[in-house]
Parts: sequence; C-alpha cells; structure tokens
Amino acid sequence: MAGERLSPLELLERLVAFDTESSKSNLALIECVAGYLDGWGVPYVRVPNAAGDKEALFATLGPRIDGGIVLSGHTDVVPVTGQAWTTDPFRLRVADGRAYGRGAVDMKGFDALALALVPEALAADLKRPIHILLSYDEETTCLGVADTIRRFGADLPRPGAVIVGEPTGMQVADAHKSIVTYNTTVHGHEAHSAKPMLGANAVMAAADLIAELNRIADAMVARGDASGRFDPPNTTVHVGTIQGGTARNILPKLCAFHWEFRGLPDLDMGEIPALFEAACERVTRERLNRYGDFGRIETVEEVAVPGLAPDPGSEAERLALRLAQRNRTISVPYATEAGRFQGAGLPTVVCGPGSIDQAHQPDEYVALDELERGQAFMRRLLAECAT
Repeated sequence: MAGERLSPLELLERLVAFDTESSKSNLALIECVAGYLDGWGVPYVRVPNAAGDKEALFATLGPRIDGGIVLSGHTDVVPVTGQAWTTDPFRLRVADGRAYGRGAVDMKGFDALALALVPEALAADLKRPIHILLSYDEETTCLGVADTIRRFGADLPRPGAVIVGEPTGMQVADAHKSIVTYNTTVHGHEAHSAKPMLGANAVMAAADLIAELNRIADAMVARGDASGRFDPPNTTVHVGTIQGGTARNILPKLCAFHWEFRGLPDLDMGEIPALFEAACERVTRERLNRYGDFGRIETVEEVAVPGLAPDPGSEAERLALRLAQRNRTISVPYATEAGRFQGAGLPTVVCGPGSIDQAHQPDEYVALDELERGQAFMRRLLAECAT
C-alpha cells in the first residue's frame, strides 16, 4: 500500500494549519494524521481524553513487539492572542532558511519529522518497532501522554526507550526540572479597618505567606545545584499573581495568589509543600485567628509535572547520543513530558530540532537546517532498527 509521500516541510505545513491551542480540540489534526497513516496501512490507536474533545495517537512502524523506540511529540501549542505576528501564525511561511508558524519549533517540526519517516520505515523491514506518539495538553499539564503510558505492557507494546522531541538543537538532554503550581486562597473576615480585632485581614495573611515563600526561595538558592548543570543553578520559587481586597478601609475577606516551584531533579517533591503548609498553620493561628475563629487558608495543587533525572548509560541515552552523533548530554531549563515516561520506568531523553528560544514567541520558527539534521537523525534510527 502506498500513501502520500510527503517531506517533513510539507507535513509541517499541514500540522501548523491546525489551530491546536491547548484550550481547543486537536481532533481535526489527529484525523488528518490518521488519514495519512491509513494511506500507508500503518496501524495506530487513538486514545481520547475523558471529555472526548482531544486525543493522543500511538502508531507502530514495524513488528508489534515490546522493546521498541517511541518518538513522542505533542500537538498542542500556546496561544497567539496579543502577539505581534508578521503573518498568519497558522499558515507556514518559509523564508531566509526558516519555517515560520505557531508550533513550528514547539513542536510540530519534530512531529513532521517522525511522520515523514513512515514510507522509509515501511520499506526498511524493521526488526525493532518505531512508535510515533502524538499527545495533547503538554503546554498545560503534560498529562496528554498519561493514558497511553498506562496501556504500555497491557494492550500496547512496552517500549524499550523514549525520545521526546522538544527543541534541543538536536543535542541529547537527560535532565530537566519539575514544575508544580498552586492556587492559594486566604479566607479572612471583613470588618472596619479601624477595628481590626473584629475580623481577619486576608491580604496581610497572604503577605506573610509570600514572605515565607521568599525565605524558601532564598534557602533553595543557598542550597544550589550539586550537579552544576542547571541555569539558574537552584530550585526556584515564584509568585506570579495576587488579588485581594475591596477598599482601603475594609479588612479584606479574600486574597488569592498563584505560585510555583521548579525543582531540581534531586529535590524531594514534598519538601516545599510541607514547608508552606507549616507556614499556613502558623499564619492561620497567629494572624487570621488572632481575635477569633475567623479565617482559613486553602491551597489547591494545579499542575505537577515531574522532572527528568539523569540516568547515565540508559538505553535511551546511548541510542540518542549515537543517532545525534554527540558525545555528551545536556540539561534543559524547561519541563517536558519526559518525566512522565521516566516515572513509568521507561528510559527517556529529550532531543529535537530547533531552539527553545524561538518557542512561544511571535513569528516562531524552526531553522530548515535543523529539520535536515533531524531527518538525518531519523534515518540513522531506521538503520539501527532494521538490523
């Protein structure tokens, strides 16, 4: 069976044309990819989310056995609202050695490289399978791969290694930080500001908590990064938004703030939440409820993306270094889906075309020579899996 033989650039043009911002469905893109795979007779499984408005797709090139290589890329992109694009962000523009469009580098370029591999893979008589996994919601939760991962070793083959194609300039990354985000709401009690003993000031309590997060952040800076591989060289703690109060002379009833930490791979993920919870107990006792049982503090975890820890000598690392023709690994400052795979016991690295510096920007682009290096990487993978 012979389907459409498309170059990576032609496939990228098709993928970019779909507006798959994380708040929107990716089903039209998945349907397009499914049609392309159907044309070549490639088997695949579509894995829907609970709402049914998004899907992951898991395709297999070669034998349906354990021990294959997963090429994992997400299909969602960040919004373009408010950005000053020169041209339509959902229409690929090629100029000056670059391909411009939303998602071109983050990370539909890698998706296109993997899909362009299909005709050559079918002709190569693969002995070891190559799987293509396209996910959703990477830009928000990194949970779009979770349902597929749970099926590995059950009704889907269990891979031997995973390559997540986020932009690394085709270097092999074996480490990145975690990211955990929270919404904290301080519930106080309104009263006249002249009589503070009649209520509880939610804003001032929140200020105490944010001061505690500053102290935690400073402690993380002092602890540093024993590996010497990260920039900045420490776990970071950050408060991004705060809202509260109604008037200068009213004790605020509510104050909410949004905060996060990005942890080094060796950080105990429970350490910072435990320190913050101890501060909440103290602030509730000493400030909110100083004059009576007026207040409480509520913290909800929003997103928890695990980090990627170095796994020297893993199958994924050794394979990717050979394919990328590199002799050492790097770390990256952003979070990816890689930690989800590693948490399931799968050797995982990050390696893909382009630079993260171009991601999330107006006039996002991937350099054409990066796509060429990515294509060479894919062809070396074919040769490895055909022997």
